[in-house]
Amino acid sequence: MDSLFGDRDVLVIDGGLATRLEHHGCDLSDELWSARLLRDDPGLIRRVHREFFEAGADIAVSASYQASTAAFERRGVPRAEAEGLLRLSVRLAEQARDEAGGGLVAASVGPYGAALADGSEYTGDYGLGAGELADWHRDRWHLLAGSGADLLACETIPSCAEARALAELVRETPGVRAWVSFSGRDAGHISDGTPIAEAAAVFAGLPQVVAVGVNCTAPEYVPGLVRGAVRGSGLPAVAYPNSGESWDAERREWNGRGAPEEFGPRAEEWVRAGARLVGGCCRTGPEHIRRIRERIA
Repeated sequence: MDSLFGDRDVLVIDGGLATRLEHHGCDLSDELWSARLLRDDPGLIRRVHREFFEAGADIAVSASYQASTAAFERRGVPRAEAEGLLRLSVRLAEQARDEAGGGLVAASVGPYGAALADGSEYTGDYGLGAGELADWHRDRWHLLAGSGADLLACETIPSCAEARALAELVRETPGVRAWVSFSGRDAGHISDGTPIAEAAAVFAGLPQVVAVGVNCTAPEYVPGLVRGAVRGSGLPAVAYPNSGESWDAERREWNGRGAPEEFGPRAEEWVRAGARLVGGCCRTGPEHIRRIRERIA
């Protein structure tokens, strides 16, 4: 299998898709989140992907994070149409990539908790074992594995059980590349409390896994999490945290600083710790990605 990186030391991932859609006026207070727009406004999703490419991203992550056939069916979307919308998420990123002049597309595989839309992707408290989680993921996994994306992005994984489930699916698709990024509770542990080195070790020895790391986490935790992921997996790391702001659930608002100019120097620190895929997650926009590109280039 050819290297994802080619002759590049580091590749830049895009920023927060939902954040940018909200910037354009979208109300995403819906269990489908940004995936709702696959049906309602696919052109806007393509536009946002292009904005991130134009800011310097090498990789667009598709709008399939919170999408599942079950979630669409709960909204009255027939299964065949739901499967078509999942494929469309990849096609929109590919169209933006072509319009921008090149890049890669990663099909987003969100955790089980994202489909529940109850915040459990930040705890991993599902009450399900690895086999049950693999069964839940399997149909969507194989659909996205056959979508034409350059790789799968397993994102915001909160638990070791879900990591084992995804490793099982990786073994079922030996010709498909993937990265795996956990959500972190501090500088050394994923959200369910497992040391990240232990969780990352689940993917050691799987040749199509190109990186293991962290996303949707406070930036200050990233260097420690990256070092632990590299130590456990023996692989390069992926790192794309939130902006640095914190969510106040009671007031339903973001607080703190998430200044784009801070993201470039921080990305250099993540690279020094062992990351070869870097970008942004919630509350990051094209300017954050531009600052990373300026420093990484």
